[in-house]
Amino acid sequence: RVVGGKDAQPGAWPWIVSIQDPSRPGTGHVCGGSLISTQWVLTAAHCFMYARHINKWRVVVGATRLSKPGPETQVRHIKQLIVHKHYNNITESNDIALLELENPVHCGYYVQLACVPKASLRMKSLKTCYVSGWGHTYEGSEETTDGLQEAKVRLVKLKVCNSSRWYDGAIHTNNVCAGYARGGIDTCQGDSGGPLVCKDMKADYFWLVGVTSWGRGCGRAQQPGVYTSTRHFHDWIEVQMG
Repeated sequence: RVVGGKDAQPGAWPWIVSIQDPSRPGTGHVCGGSLISTQWVLTAAHCFMYARHINKWRVVVGATRLSKPGPETQVRHIKQLIVHKHYNNITESNDIALLELENPVHCGYYVQLACVPKASLRMKSLKTCYVSGWGHTYEGSEETTDGLQEAKVRLVKLKVCNSSRWYDGAIHTNNVCAGYARGGIDTCQGDSGGPLVCKDMKADYFWLVGVTSWGRGCGRAQQPGVYTSTRHFHDWIEVQMG
């Protein structure tokens, strides 16, 4: 869920996917993810902590409303799940995973690939950032949302994010924080694994800079969303995808 967000237009975030477990109620939405090639999705490791029968799960691409997928929507099954071998579910370090799809997706207006940056990307120049997802729209909510939500966020310096009144040292160097000091706009349960994308003023394309990982509550002041920094895992991603 995105707290403090608004409805996204169809095709606005064409790389976002909904990862679904059909044994769960409703749409079965568990987590988000980002399409980084026609056959690979980048997402969060913690989404699969208690996953069973992953061969029955589905990845929904090109959707905006999960209950009413239109003709632009494509559904794929999972060929393999690769969780980072140093993922730690207590500290949430290395919270990153890849899904290989059984068959490639077809790119078009509603389905496009996200760009994973190299480690050399200068984050300082990225002023315009967005999160998106089908997660809870407020802290304590019981359900994910049907229509894709989006929200504009700001990158927060790690030094600030790790300071005593904020996360007090819980943030790793391979994380990115994004949100606002005052709170109110944030990712929430069900948005995990989804994209944090940013662009600089001059560019017309976004970089996938973060994978939604964790946070204390949703939308709380001085507790912004915590994301896995994709540029720190660029080489790992390349190696896994072969």
